[in-house]
Amino acid sequence: MVIVTDMEAGLEHLSRSTVRASDVLLVVAEPYYKSLATANQVKTLATELGIPKTYAVANKVRTPTDAQAIQAFCEKHDLPVLATIPYDAKMVEASQIPQAPLDLDPDTPGVRALAELAAKLASIG
Repeated sequence: MVIVTDMEAGLEHLSRSTVRASDVLLVVAEPYYKSLATANQVKTLATELGIPKTYAVANKVRTPTDAQAIQAFCEKHDLPVLATIPYDAKMVEASQIPQAPLDLDPDTPGVRALAELAAKLASIG
């Protein structure tokens, strides 16, 4: 069984051990230093909580340089990148309506990348 929970940004859920029973934790990282530094803090807390598998999801990636920056940072901090979600204007539009991106346009690059991520998650044991 896979349960995906989208929590508010921040470290409170980890500091309160809310996710302690998780088998996998996805850390969303954007190509900005503060986001990457926070991703590393989350990875450290996940390790302290004994969460067996922690992965990064590169988000809002606009250029190959963005993807390389996230990949290099994550490699340096032993945080494997499980998926890369491109910046997608349709995803922004969906959040403004509000509507699920899948309902707005199921063939947009962001939705396709999320579907690939879901398939990877389903195969992680």
